[in-house]
Amino acid sequence: MKLSKKGEYALRALINIGIAHEMGKPLVQLSELVAQEQIPHNFLEQILIQLKNEGYLESKRGKFGGYSLAIPAEKIIIGNVIRRIDGPIAPIGCVSQTAYEPCSCPDEAHCGLRMLMLDVRNAVANIVDRYSLAQIVEVTLRKMRRDKVIPPFSGKRPGL
Repeated sequence: MKLSKKGEYALRALINIGIAHEMGKPLVQLSELVAQEQIPHNFLEQILIQLKNEGYLESKRGKFGGYSLAIPAEKIIIGNVIRRIDGPIAPIGCVSQTAYEPCSCPDEAHCGLRMLMLDVRNAVANIVDRYSLAQIVEVTLRKMRRDKVIPPFSGKRPGL
């Protein structure tokens, strides 16, 4: 399994919006996310629209508009976001739980490659399904504070 750029950017945007929420900033503008994460504007806009359509984000239009979480960060499971953006986590179709495709081997039940890839799929899924957005935001903020890095959307400017 390889996370696509779209999947990576979606998770980075969600994490930043989650951080903003924790810092008391209710809405994050697209331009802020573009500047913070250095993601191409049009690509990020498409991703945010998809995240909104998937029910993860809400948006408010206008000069003071932006994006916010549509559901609590505790309910946003990282594995589910990956599946919705990039599709199945399985490295080959015959081990996918959500998009099974028969493989070309003559004996799927005894295929060594399938057994190996099933272990890979299970290991990855067990990790990404264990973490919520809230946990990732919390550990990110904890590490930023430990390293004395100013969190995005804190209202503080570097050097002040």
